[in-house]
Amino acid sequence: MSAPPVRLGRPLDGITRRSLLRASGVLGATALASGFGKVGLDTVLARAGTDPLPAGTPILVVLTLYGGNDGLNTLVPFADPAYHSARPGLALAPDTVLRLDDDFGLNPGLAHVATEFGAGRVAIVQGVGYPGADRSHFRSMDVWQTASPATPATSGWLGRWLDASGGDPLLALGIDEVLPPLLVGERSVAAALSPTTRPVRPVVGRTLAALASNAPRSGGPAETEATAAVRASYAAYGRLASLAAGVENGDPVPTDRLAAQLRVVARCIRAGAPTRVYAASLAGFDTHAGELATQRSLLTRVDGALAGFRTALAGHERARDVVVLAYSEFGRRVAANASDGTDHGTAGPVFLLGDRVRGGLHGERPSLTGLDRGDLRTTTDFRSVYAAVLARVLDTDPERVLPPGSPGPLDLLV
Repeated sequence: MSAPPVRLGRPLDGITRRSLLRASGVLGATALASGFGKVGLDTVLARAGTDPLPAGTPILVVLTLYGGNDGLNTLVPFADPAYHSARPGLALAPDTVLRLDDDFGLNPGLAHVATEFGAGRVAIVQGVGYPGADRSHFRSMDVWQTASPATPATSGWLGRWLDASGGDPLLALGIDEVLPPLLVGERSVAAALSPTTRPVRPVVGRTLAALASNAPRSGGPAETEATAAVRASYAAYGRLASLAAGVENGDPVPTDRLAAQLRVVARCIRAGAPTRVYAASLAGFDTHAGELATQRSLLTRVDGALAGFRTALAGHERARDVVVLAYSEFGRRVAANASDGTDHGTAGPVFLLGDRVRGGLHGERPSLTGLDRGDLRTTTDFRSVYAAVLARVLDTDPERVLPPGSPGPLDLLV
């Protein structure tokens, strides 16, 4: 049987992250992108007060890098002559990378991640991809978000976990205006929380306080229920106002979109929200031209957001519970193109960060000379990373979530 043609894909010119999600084959994604399932921060914090996540419960934060991040200029094989030969003018010089060992270093934009790697809190899985790689942003993101490389699926992998876990929408939160397909189940849908949620204004708080203090005059069931609802809102307002005051004192609201998302995640975790999974994202990694500066800028944003996230959780009892999983829908071609960039490729590295990870490099290093029509050969099936997260972070049998025949979990977590 002849090999399928190589499809390099097109750049994401004029295509937004929102339109990418709308084009997903996951059922319900369009409705979700339009606002279905949104909640306010007050709702999340109210549940934190009445139904907090038990201490010591592992928490997963999924970070999606939309556009196809160039793995070779992220985890840099600076000692390999083939890397420099394939990328004249685009390869990072050995003296510019943040060295992890004698063979690999990180992009200079990842200073915090490099420090965390040295402390044993970063696991990097090499050569991650899937069988029959597709270089379309839309199809490849579908594969990663549904964990179904063989056939299109109608649910996301964490949506199916939500199905298996009882379906409470606040078990998983998408920190965005758009809920990603990975959080859409067959029977359940995660909640969406905007990263730009603002605290309730003081005048609203005073009004709620006045209403909540007055007992219903008629005592009828409708008025009793309304008063109870107002009192619940006032209780939520109190928690929100106190939390907001703590954030505002010396902790300004981040202007960077990803940093703002992770700031909201940190606030929810510190408050004890009953959420096991959070999803955040950053777009812009489709670097067909001028890659060096663009990618470094993007990775610097990722690095700064992760550093701020860890700082926000520092000293909190839940800090050790958090595992961050960062991935992109594909890597890039090994050879540079004529525009000082790279085109759509296949395999790339996946990062896991946190106190629960087995730090270091994992998986087989892809060869830069034994290529598949110019692309890296996948050496690690991405579902084995998901299986590890499901088993060790979400306390779930991977077979309940992943398609039949999926590989077993890698030993990435303690």
